[in-house]
Amino acid sequence: MQELTHFIGGKHVAGTSGRFAEGWQPMTGEQISRVPLASRAEMRAAVENAKAAQPAWAATNPQRRARVLMKFLQLLERDNDKLAEVLAREHGKTIPDAKGDIQRGVEVVEFACGVPHLLKGEFSDGAGPNIDVYSLRQPLGVVAGITPFNFPAMIPMWKFAPAIACGNAFILKPSERDPSVPLMLAELFLEAGLPPGILNVVNGDKEAVDALLDDPDIQAIGFVGSTPIAEYVYARGCATGKRVQCFGGAKNHLVVMPDADMDQTVDALIGAGYGSAGERCMAVSVAVPVGKKTADELMRRLIPRVESLKIGPSTDTSADYGPLVTAQALERVRGYVDIGVAEGATLAVDGRGFKMQGYENGYYLGGCLFDHVTPDMRIYKEEIFGPVLSVVRANTYEDALKLCNDHEYGNGVAIFTRDGDAARDFASRVQVGMIGVNVPIPVPIAYYTFGGWKRSAFGDLNQHGPDSIRFYTRTKTVTARWPSGVKDGASFVIPTME
Repeated sequence: MQELTHFIGGKHVAGTSGRFAEGWQPMTGEQISRVPLASRAEMRAAVENAKAAQPAWAATNPQRRARVLMKFLQLLERDNDKLAEVLAREHGKTIPDAKGDIQRGVEVVEFACGVPHLLKGEFSDGAGPNIDVYSLRQPLGVVAGITPFNFPAMIPMWKFAPAIACGNAFILKPSERDPSVPLMLAELFLEAGLPPGILNVVNGDKEAVDALLDDPDIQAIGFVGSTPIAEYVYARGCATGKRVQCFGGAKNHLVVMPDADMDQTVDALIGAGYGSAGERCMAVSVAVPVGKKTADELMRRLIPRVESLKIGPSTDTSADYGPLVTAQALERVRGYVDIGVAEGATLAVDGRGFKMQGYENGYYLGGCLFDHVTPDMRIYKEEIFGPVLSVVRANTYEDALKLCNDHEYGNGVAIFTRDGDAARDFASRVQVGMIGVNVPIPVPIAYYTFGGWKRSAFGDLNQHGPDSIRFYTRTKTVTARWPSGVKDGASFVIPTME
């Protein structure tokens, strides 16, 4: 069994708090590691280390910082297989899915390599008599990220790549369920030439999170996780004067119009609903067929596809998905299926009895499919985060649109249709942050921003894309006047450019 560490100041550091979390391998149910949980003192030591290293990094010109990111990309490519294997072992997702996790993070690192251009300010020559006005974007200092278990490579890179490119030092508090890949990423960044102390990885639980939220030297915090914790982090971080962005839960709908390509739609629902065992904030968990004929045809096609899903260990590259992340997650999702049955939904496919031969102690759940789900049911209102798809039948397009708009979450949504007018109307009127038109998982490419609406997001700046540069920098505006030999005397009115 492996005993993990923190990564502070460019070195692996053993935990000193005496507290540990247990790390489990989801495909076998065996304990594989102990993860140290940092005390406030340990977190403070990491912050002080980052604070000491950051000024020199900020003074390094953006082009040289970008070169370090470019070298980091080369090392990510070199170690891609190793990273994917470790990620799959700790998280449970299949190796191909783990490689996708890494690749989506790589794309944001690639975007951040353009930081010399992204940090350019504005300049106005002759804004007034002998006066020039220009703006600068400068790093905040020491910033932090608190990231979830479901994307242990992608979301840390979404956070630290733009932050570091902008000249900040970064404290990463990854999920204690699968922290090995974040530690490996820190090692690779150091190998790429990042100065010690600029990227620190500190494992921990609520004590470590509260230490970050309360620390006066942490200037900004990004968080991804459940909505209740997102609200907590946002409120406490803002109360201590920090810049905060928090991304919470989701209940993503896929509206199926009567004219949709049904083959394409079913493929989309199977992949987006059950991929990664449904443990994605952008997973489609609600299908909304419009009209009885559409709903009946959709169910006729979905049932055999869900029944034939191939579930396997993380090492099975042909599996559609692997186990859930923990035994607790498995019981939670099973519990939601029980709730749905008790609430009166039709359980068309029941995966609760699935057992993986040879892996009977792993955290596996077969695909579950509900029909006749109604908006008052808990399985519709709450995020399940497992391989469970609910079908909510809508009589009309307006009813389907209202379902999407009335839900408390507003992360992602999709519409499948051949009608351009319907798609344009939907994109304009739906109250959700990320929209797919015949695209089931509308995660924007790296140079656009990722972020939901309503109770899926807190804060006014999103992840990656231009918003990430704005979030990790502050703007300084300079008004400069050079002596011209003309003496104007004292003025007691507010300055203008007349």
